[in-house]
Amino acid sequence: METWSPDPTGLAQILQTLRDSTNIHDKQVQQQITMRLNEYQRVPNYIAYLAHILAALTQEGEQIRSIAGYILKNNSRLISAATPEAAAYVKASAINAFTDQSVMLRNAAQQVLIALLGVLEPKNWPEALSMLIQALDSPDPIAQEGAFVVLSRACEDYPRKFDVEIQGSRPLDFLIPKWIKLCQHASAKIRGYAISCLTQFVPIESEALNTHIDNIISSFFRTAADTDPVVRRNVCTGLVLLLASRPDKLIPEMHNVAEYMLYSTQDQNTLVSLEACEFWLTFAEDPELQNALTPYIPRVAPVLLDSMVYSPEDLMWLEDDVDDDSAIPDRDTDIKPFHVGRRAHGLEREEGAANANGQPNPAEGADDDDDDDVDDDYDDDEDMSTEWNLRKCAAAALDVMAVRFGNSLLQPLLPHLKEKLWSPDWKQRECGILALGALAEGCIDYMEPHLPTLIPFLVNMLGDAKPLVRSITCWTLGRYAGWYAQPQTEEQRNMFFIPIMEGLLRMILDNNKRVQEAGCSAFATFEEEASQALNPFLEPVLQNLVLAFDKYQQKNLLILYDAVGTLADAVGAGMQNPALLQILMRPLEDKWSKLGDDDDDLVPLLECLTSVTIAAGPAFLNWAPIVYERCYRIIHTSLVQYSTWQQNQDLDEPDRSFVIVALDLLSGLVQGLGMQLAPSLNSSSPHLLTLVVACLKHPQASVRQSGYALIGDLAMSCFEVLRPHLPMIMPELIAQLDPAPKVEFVSASNNAAWSAGEIALHYGGDPEFNQWVPPLILRLIPILLNPQSPKSLSENAAVTIGRIGLVQPQSVAPHLESFAVAWCQALVDIKDNEEKDSAFRGFCTLIQTNPQGIMKDFMWFCHAVVRWQNPSAELNEMFTNILQVFRQQMFGPQWENQLLTYGPTIAERLRARYSV
Repeated sequence: METWSPDPTGLAQILQTLRDSTNIHDKQVQQQITMRLNEYQRVPNYIAYLAHILAALTQEGEQIRSIAGYILKNNSRLISAATPEAAAYVKASAINAFTDQSVMLRNAAQQVLIALLGVLEPKNWPEALSMLIQALDSPDPIAQEGAFVVLSRACEDYPRKFDVEIQGSRPLDFLIPKWIKLCQHASAKIRGYAISCLTQFVPIESEALNTHIDNIISSFFRTAADTDPVVRRNVCTGLVLLLASRPDKLIPEMHNVAEYMLYSTQDQNTLVSLEACEFWLTFAEDPELQNALTPYIPRVAPVLLDSMVYSPEDLMWLEDDVDDDSAIPDRDTDIKPFHVGRRAHGLEREEGAANANGQPNPAEGADDDDDDDVDDDYDDDEDMSTEWNLRKCAAAALDVMAVRFGNSLLQPLLPHLKEKLWSPDWKQRECGILALGALAEGCIDYMEPHLPTLIPFLVNMLGDAKPLVRSITCWTLGRYAGWYAQPQTEEQRNMFFIPIMEGLLRMILDNNKRVQEAGCSAFATFEEEASQALNPFLEPVLQNLVLAFDKYQQKNLLILYDAVGTLADAVGAGMQNPALLQILMRPLEDKWSKLGDDDDDLVPLLECLTSVTIAAGPAFLNWAPIVYERCYRIIHTSLVQYSTWQQNQDLDEPDRSFVIVALDLLSGLVQGLGMQLAPSLNSSSPHLLTLVVACLKHPQASVRQSGYALIGDLAMSCFEVLRPHLPMIMPELIAQLDPAPKVEFVSASNNAAWSAGEIALHYGGDPEFNQWVPPLILRLIPILLNPQSPKSLSENAAVTIGRIGLVQPQSVAPHLESFAVAWCQALVDIKDNEEKDSAFRGFCTLIQTNPQGIMKDFMWFCHAVVRWQNPSAELNEMFTNILQVFRQQMFGPQWENQLLTYGPTIAERLRARYSV
């Protein structure tokens, strides 16, 4: 069958390229090699040439042949496009190379098999799977271990592809018993691989695994005390996965499991201790296991605390961490990618919002942008490398347990915590401060009596000689910002607010980059919590931040931009003082002038300026023309570059971040300056809105998202500038309103829906708007009625329907009956604000226009009415009139009976507020 053979000329070219690739010292050669290898991907049956070099060219050196193997692995997807003969040759070659005498070539072949099995799937390549299964029983330890290398990685990467029927049988039916047996193999490597393979199928709960689950658990227990740390680690991993997916199987044995995990969390091998610690994190994250975990809290908490002390390995990562490194330029590896924070319009919901039956609403799932995974709080660079480690895992587990158990965790931990905090050993002291931060969210009520002592202690620790102590103290102070950032008395301000503010400002100007980063991040949190309370201190705060601009290297400069932007958001109109704004703008202007339009460092600067322009308002007018001109230029250039790329996609795709931040900064200018910006907006050629329309057609949803945000802001603040261009804009906007958008399109649809509502409000009753009302309503109502619509999109659609109803009720009222219930459900839990108020005034107008449309669903309207806390006088009068009309005319003598069907809460509130 394997009749494929290489073309000698093509083979020679590929071979020469592989030989040239060994010249690792010449960057230009390496770039040429990369280009050639990319071009080869277009050669028919390219991967067959690579397979031939790997398996058949014995006259070539091992290095060249193994390079061919790894390139084959990276291009394994190409087998789907190969001819049947070439594909068969590749598969046969991979199997042959798997048994080669050379270790280097066997290793390459193993990686090829893993990749090809993933592409083809085991069911379509039973020969490879059969060969690997036979090798598991081989007396040759090399063949046996090689088979396990492939299977363990394949099971990890794509376990579900093994849980299938192949030629009348299911591989897992005989693989799982085989792995269980091999858990007792004499070789520690084989035992480790066998356990590893078994654990991969625990989360997917395959039928074969469930059949053998008791034997699997017994195997874990039998190998729990293995002398090999890899085996013990894999046992811990298996128990963690079982706890997550089949806790019912572990609960009866929980005493033994917990004892083992407590012991293993303290294992001297960090691989074992980390996996064991994951057990406690998993345990704590599952609320249904709370009662099972409770008895172990007094013993687990101190073990987790001890696990948070820097280990020698941790400190090795920090060996280049010197006290004074502020003048040392950052390495490229120090700087994380910067992600643009695009504006997505959303409405704030009431805390603990409940549904009409008084029950909490279920979690939104994929609709929420916030990631509640507490691991992220401990997976940053505040302490060491970005590697997840025992210290971070233990802190995350303690955090979750604090939320789950509160004082039941704190009380047994307090004596150990005090010992750490007042230890002369800086590592123990640092661990205690980290623990204080981890306890902040869950134990704040129980910690509060201790905070008048602990906060001054932490402020004092900002002067510790060790940078790592200073940096973790900043982080912990940030975690308690909600307690001290809104002082109620002068004494609280002097004891806590001012000393912490001054201490964090000192840390921002520390000579250690790690401390600078932690201080800047903590101060940003402080700014958010303090808000207007910072206004009396704005001048010294700005003076300190300005000094940091001259001191910071690139990485911390990104964090500083964020802190400045957060300050502007927090103090708002406090930034409208011209003298204060001048202090801030000096360093920002300096950075602005030094950065090119395509400099990556321009992106965070423009994001920062967006917040500043909104807060500064009219005070920013002097800088507006130059900022506008540059944003316009960036958008125009980006669109031209993207058009060029679409015509020739061999070029690098342009970075969309620049056009996004430029659009967002223009939104900031529009919000801050309103019609004062009109001369700039109208002076460009082509007109800015011509470019914005192009952005609304951009294939990248994030660009459209920012485009619609700008449209909405223009509708609010510069409607007369926007109005002539709406015939071009509205068709794009209407098309963006998708009842079931892809996840990546949701935010663009949100902004489109919101901007449509702003346009409707500012058109008012103008007949010019009539042409767009029917198509808008036909797109918005299906969003409301689709139970799969993201909650945020349903909310924005409801607001916009209400606003359209306010200005054009005759066009919307006939549809009221079709969407009334969904409309009320969408907005019932939204916090009171002007946006919600205008939407409800529109809904009330629709009811007044078509009262029969709400008749059978009047209870939902009443439920929405009583959820209001502070409706405007106009809206409250509308509520009163509608309720009186329905009481007297629509329901008449049946009103009291009707009211009883609404439930006691609704009935009592309606009587109390509206006398009905």
